Amino acid sequence: MAITVYTKPGCVQCRSTEKWLDKNGIEYQSIDITQNPDDLQAVLALGYKAAPVVVVSRPETHEDVHWYGFNPAMLSERCVKG
Repeated sequence: MAITVYTKPGCVQCRSTEKWLDKNGIEYQSIDITQNPDDLQAVLALGYKAAPVVVVSRPETHEDVHWYGFNPAMLSERCVKG
C-alpha cells in the first residue's frame, strides 16, 4: 500500500491529515502542490480543486482510492492495515 497526501501551505485540513497518519504510525508521502505544477495537475486530473487530496494505492489489487479533506473515517477504513 502506498499513501500520498497532496498538501498546500497553511492548510489546516492538510496538517490534520498528516497528524492523524503520524499518530497512527502510517507511512505516507507528502507532496506540496504549490512546489511543482505537475503535482497540481495530478490533483486537478483527479477532479479536485481543494487540499488535502489523499491517494491510497494498493498495487496487489490495482486499486486506487482517493478523496479530499480531513476524513478520519476514510483514513481508518483505507489506510489502516488489517
